[in-house]
Amino acid sequence: MPTFTMSPSDLADPRTWPDAAAADAASVQVHAAVAAALCAQTRLDADQHDADARQLLLHMLKAPHALADALASAPSVAVARHLWRLLAEIERGDEAAPALRTTLFAIPVILVTGLDAGTAPVVLSGVLPKCRELEQLLRAANAFDGVEMFALAGTLCGAEAIGVAALPRLLAHRHIEAHAGQRLPRLDFAPSPIEVQGRTERVHLRFIAGAALTPAGADPLRDTRIAAWGMSFANAIARALAAPGTTLLALPRAPQRLVPALQSGRAAQREVSAQLFASNAIRKLRASVGEPTAVISAHRAIDAPAGGELRLSLSSPFAPRDAEGFRCPLHPYEPVRDVAAMLVALLGDCQVADIRVRSGVHADRDPATGGPLLFKDADTRTGASC
Repeated sequence: MPTFTMSPSDLADPRTWPDAAAADAASVQVHAAVAAALCAQTRLDADQHDADARQLLLHMLKAPHALADALASAPSVAVARHLWRLLAEIERGDEAAPALRTTLFAIPVILVTGLDAGTAPVVLSGVLPKCRELEQLLRAANAFDGVEMFALAGTLCGAEAIGVAALPRLLAHRHIEAHAGQRLPRLDFAPSPIEVQGRTERVHLRFIAGAALTPAGADPLRDTRIAAWGMSFANAIARALAAPGTTLLALPRAPQRLVPALQSGRAAQREVSAQLFASNAIRKLRASVGEPTAVISAHRAIDAPAGGELRLSLSSPFAPRDAEGFRCPLHPYEPVRDVAAMLVALLGDCQVADIRVRSGVHADRDPATGGPLLFKDADTRTGASC
């Protein structure tokens, strides 16, 4: 059973939050409504403040960049998390609406790529020429809970294509009037090429966007199980992207609405990246010097998504120069404890017994080496490359 120097849930938050006074007036207004909901003394008051915040967010969906500005300027993780939750509720809409509506969704796909020795770097286009094959696999497996009128975009798109800046345009397709001959909207998502270079495996995040024509009361995304179609779907993607001298593993996740798909896709990419790092580093250390020591610490980092991140280092006192580290991003809507719990669970699965959690918030770079600051144990640091 792992031993800890301190609880992972006690890790400090290393992120830097925007100055509330610097936000624009619309953002300040929605932040205040969310803060009031979070601090409300009764459920009735909280619901009223949430309703106010939802109305403000709905208005922002009509103004370019307003929604992105409000989320980017959130003054705390609690406010950011609640804003994303309300945005997901807005996207879901009124499922009891009497008319047909378009439900937009995205399938997160994690791609693990590598190159054979001697192969030059390759760029995979991200185009899926046999998209109808993917649709047939989903239809045969009843992936959308009885809804059969759906279509997939024939591309693997990047996170920006379904991100906050794109939501106002995309969510305009949510509600449609039912009439004879109704068709799904055209799905126009530009492919995001996948760069494959070097023999070190890399983890990429892409999405397959889609739309379903949904009758009243139906939820085509209710079933999150992918066992019936996941393997064949992954193999079809791998075949579509295959290139000489490359290795590619596709890991699709369940279809979700755009907001939760973006969040779960980011989390899945990070988790697979951490698994890949840990398995390689632990195997190397055990083969050469024995059991590793793991240290989890919080760091400021200007190039991190929210100005701060967690780091995982693996080392042994018998081979200090072989210490290796993983930079674990923290998104604004994520509690630090949740991301730390993912790392701890991963280390537990790898049977690492010595897990040390470093208190405080630490610098990005090691002044002695100029490399990323990593900790070998509770008192010693190293500048080993991440």
